[in-house]
Amino acid sequence: MIRLEDVTKRYPTGQAALKNLSLTVEKGEMVFVTGHSGAGKSTLLRLIALIERPTSGQVIVDGQNTRRVSRRKIPAYRRQIGMVFQDHRLLYDRPVFDNVALPLIIAGFAHREVGRRVRAALDQVSLLHKEKQLPETLSSGEQQRVGIARAIVSRPKLLIADEPTGNLDPDLSLEVMRIFRRFNEVGVTLLIASHDITLIDQLGCRRIPLVDGSLQTDEDDDVVAEYAEQLESERARIEWP
Repeated sequence: MIRLEDVTKRYPTGQAALKNLSLTVEKGEMVFVTGHSGAGKSTLLRLIALIERPTSGQVIVDGQNTRRVSRRKIPAYRRQIGMVFQDHRLLYDRPVFDNVALPLIIAGFAHREVGRRVRAALDQVSLLHKEKQLPETLSSGEQQRVGIARAIVSRPKLLIADEPTGNLDPDLSLEVMRIFRRFNEVGVTLLIASHDITLIDQLGCRRIPLVDGSLQTDEDDDVVAEYAEQLESERARIEWP
């Protein structure tokens, strides 16, 4: 489903967010991209979503080389990918139904089909009973589930998520990951960026560990271990409500 061949992403400042990165994600896999802040996780997802383009190398998604996707065809390309963000990115002046329906309306779906798909997506995340509520009346976990429903309402083959549990407590984080697992069980490929190693260990999925824009090597183990120890120390200080 995803193949990167010797991909480098360098910004105008000279910073290289990714360095000669090569990797594959098979169709139907659920894979986590891990690493400390600044390791290149979000940059990798932005390249796959064609929010950015690589400086060099090839990004191939479902057999399509992103270098050959013109700017005019980017919206059609993105409709094949569901995207979930840490900050939800909901329209707070619109009800839940309208937030989930937005990708279908933009794509020109018929009104009846929009209603059918939106309610099916909300049912998948157990929010069908809240379709008329405004996002600000929902909990953080419910808002994240609205974002997931919006991501899957177009029935994409590929779902990418950037730190989708970063603002949630451990129980809600596990609930969100179980939702992702259910999608994976029906054939959706998932690539999820996360630094929550404890949560990932509970799911038993393959990891793509990044360190400073490259795949982690044996020499990086001490750095990663030190970061994991710091992260656990920080989590221990948090008092979840």
